[in-house]
Formats: sequence, structure tokens, C-alpha cells
Amino acid sequence: MLEPGPVKYPKTGTKPSPAPRRLIYGGIAATALLLVGGALALQRTANADPFAPCRQTVVAGGSARLGTPFTLTDENDARVTDAQVFAKPSLFYAGYTYCPDVCPLDNARNAEAVSLLDERGIDVTPVFLSVDPRRDTPGQLRDWTDGLHPKMLGLTGSREEIDAVAKGWSFYYRVNDEQDQQDYLVDHSTTTYLVLPGHGTVEFFNRDTTPEQMAETVACYVDAA
Repeated sequence: MLEPGPVKYPKTGTKPSPAPRRLIYGGIAATALLLVGGALALQRTANADPFAPCRQTVVAGGSARLGTPFTLTDENDARVTDAQVFAKPSLFYAGYTYCPDVCPLDNARNAEAVSLLDERGIDVTPVFLSVDPRRDTPGQLRDWTDGLHPKMLGLTGSREEIDAVAKGWSFYYRVNDEQDQQDYLVDHSTTTYLVLPGHGTVEFFNRDTTPEQMAETVACYVDAA
């Protein structure tokens, strides 16, 4: 007759299976890789575009590179190159001095932004290119720019030289009824470009930008350059 053996009761605790543990460890590793990858991507972006925190448009960060070398005539009747004109951070605008409303308002705004930047110790040159070389002689340009800001530089040139600049910066202009020697109008773009030495055109501003907004954005770019 067989003696009864000891009774074996089931264990109250169970050992975790290895599968859930592997899933937990795998999730942690994947999260760590995502965090590291994201940090590296942000680092690469910062290295590729040092102006990313300042950027309001996609001038250099995406769609286009604006600008071209040039030699033009300044308001003192001297021939100057783009390197000489943009030796400092510059706000570059193209229009004409006989413009009845838009050009004076836009360039007064640019001048005010430059004065605000002066107060912060940031030296910026406002640059005005005439697309109306027939009427805008160097003397006419000098009188007009001096009335807006003592640092504003006026530029002119031949029609071919101005056309090349317009193509390089992708701005538009068209002379209307030029047979009227004095009273014709000129259609043109109203964009202001921020040009930095060593970096080229890095930003542009439309007519809705206030002097304060412009000054703040320009200061950001200059600090990051």
C-alpha cells in the first residue's frame, strides 16, 4: 500500500514572463533613441541656419537666395560695389524719389527702425535704390535721402544695371507713360531686404511691418551673425 506523499499547494506568486519585460526595455530604448535623434536634428538645424530663431520668412532657409554683385552710382556720384554698400548690416529698398506716397512712407519707416537700432548701439545702413534713373540724378537722390535719415545712402545706375539688380533681388518695377518727361509714375515692389555682410540677404519685410518689429528682428539677426 502506497503512503500518501506531501501535499503540494500552488504558489501564490507568479514569476513575470520575459516578454513583457522585453517590451518595457524596448520601449525605453526606443524613447531614448527618439530623444537623442531629436536633439541631433535640432543641433543640425541650428548649425545649418544660425538665424532660425530670428527668421520670419524663408529667404535663406528655404525657397530662394536673393542678391547679386553690382556696381552702381551713389548719391555722391561715385561708383560703388555691393561689397562697399553692404559693408554693414543694411536695409535695402528700391523705389523712386518722385513716388507720391508709398516710397516716402516705407523709407520713413526704415529710417525710424534704423534710429531705434542706433539707440541700442546697432549700426545699420538704410539703402535706397532708384528705379527711375532719368529723374533721380545723384544730386536729387542726396537731397531726398538726407531728408529722411543722415545715414541713408541713395543709389542709381543705368537701366541695364538696375535691371540686373531687380533680377537678382526678384523685385518688380515698370515705368508708365515715360514719354511724359516729368510726371510719369513707376510701378514697383515695396519690399525691404535685410542684407548682412558675409551672409547676403537673410530676411525681407513687407509694408505691414512696424518700425519696432523691424528693429527687433534686425537686432536678432545682427546678434546671431
